[in-house]
Amino acid sequence: MTDSAAAATAIACGTKTYNGALGMDADGNRLESIAEVAHKNGKKVGIVTTVTICHATPAGFYAHRKNRGLAYQIGLDLIASGFEYFAGGGMGNQFDKKDDPEYRGNIYDLAAKEGGYKVVRNKADLMAVKPGQKVFGPMTEDAMPFSIDNPGDDMIPTLAELTAKGIELLDNPNGFFMMVEGGKIDYAGHANDAATNLGEVLAFDQAIRVGYDFYKKHPNETLIMVTGDHETGGMAMGFAGTGYALYMDRLTNQKCSKDVFAQIIKKMRKENQNLTFEEVVPLLKEKFGFIFGQEEEASDAKKQKEGKIDPMALNKDELKKLKDAFKRNQLPEAAKQVMSAKAGIGWTSGAHTALPALTTSEGLYAERFVGLMDNTDISNRLKAMYKED
Repeated sequence: MTDSAAAATAIACGTKTYNGALGMDADGNRLESIAEVAHKNGKKVGIVTTVTICHATPAGFYAHRKNRGLAYQIGLDLIASGFEYFAGGGMGNQFDKKDDPEYRGNIYDLAAKEGGYKVVRNKADLMAVKPGQKVFGPMTEDAMPFSIDNPGDDMIPTLAELTAKGIELLDNPNGFFMMVEGGKIDYAGHANDAATNLGEVLAFDQAIRVGYDFYKKHPNETLIMVTGDHETGGMAMGFAGTGYALYMDRLTNQKCSKDVFAQIIKKMRKENQNLTFEEVVPLLKEKFGFIFGQEEEASDAKKQKEGKIDPMALNKDELKKLKDAFKRNQLPEAAKQVMSAKAGIGWTSGAHTALPALTTSEGLYAERFVGLMDNTDISNRLKAMYKED
């Protein structure tokens, strides 16, 4: 199975490579990405993501390293690219890696002093930036929070807001290229967290809507393409417990990601070493919408089928699953599994799968991106368009 680095390199540069490589072929030769081709052709370029800006997928469009783990060096490549707009998550703890063999100083400082970037660290400052400036906007230290966990304040923007700001800053008579990644869709897939995954997809959809609004104003000169570097988790819409029914609406009962729920439980255990399951029941009600005390009725298949019991009521097996998981200190895992089952969703893996990624397009030359394609076709066909121009 491909990892994000190899997949991003294939999509961005048009060449297959080994897992872990960024912007380099299997022999270590430097490749040219579609973003770099666009920049060379006078287009402004933006890279946006909800994960760390040095993560494999965004880095595949601007970095050239043999190993995706060389985050500090990837940061140097970010500065060297000269692209006009970077925004999303930060550099994690790699921005000032003094033991890196190529260390030259704090990446954020270097971006400002050597790269000419205006470095902004929160939503309010980013939104205040005017066109004409190169911008590096790490909104968080690490990856941005899941959409379901985003507080919605002046500190952390949504992916749609990052996209809208990118269009504002990049739009010019010569045109622009922008890669926008809903990177935490992958994280939620790894976690098999259905509600969080759906929230990330919907947040990505809102970002696409921003791009589509721009397209409607410039239909003859805009191309929007949506794809994925790979599938994660093997989400299957179909679960034995619900027969042929699918209940995606039940996922709205979940109010935080599995990761945040795990942090809350960890804090509770630290504060109370004798924490009991009964003491976390109110939290399960609040964060997952589970209903307790109706186990007998919820276990009656006839009553369930007739709709005489709230679907969020736990049956005896589900309650036992949660209690047993609590004893093993694995309650967050069990809670999101019960939630998936109630929605009619199954998972085949906690890793990447070989399922094909759906690719859609709208606008200029959209007809060139239909049917079954190799991931390398995306970059190669985009590059061909620039040659024609």
